[in-house]
Amino acid sequence: MRHYEIVFLVHPDQSEQVPAMIERYRGIIEARDGVIHRQEDWGRRQLAYPINKIYKAHYTLMNVECDQAALDELTSAFKFNDAVIRHMVLLQDGPVTEPSHLIKKEESRSEEPPRLSPDDQLESPDVADVADVIDEDVPPELPAEA
Repeated sequence: MRHYEIVFLVHPDQSEQVPAMIERYRGIIEARDGVIHRQEDWGRRQLAYPINKIYKAHYTLMNVECDQAALDELTSAFKFNDAVIRHMVLLQDGPVTEPSHLIKKEESRSEEPPRLSPDDQLESPDVADVADVIDEDVPPELPAEA
């Protein structure tokens, strides 16, 4: 069996049906003894160029290992489903199991500490904190000149 990377775009009005579509496509692959190595739902994203006056689509990626018959059945399912506006199947050298760069980037963003908004940065510090700093930094008073 060969390894494939499959990306398909779903019409944005049909986004709520994507989990059911993924399960249906999983069933096609697994019914013919195929294996799904990686499946990522990238969500609704802006298209690089409009397709039939559609500017956004729901992206899904699958890395699978299957035979030609399963792949033919899957591509015909893509073609006859009006909700799938584009699909692409690429032959891979081996199984791809690590997360994609897109998912890694999203995970690294979620691990970063939250940044302060400009409003949070402009808040005045507590008066007690300022008084402590002033007391420490002020040199002893010099005698007044007459």
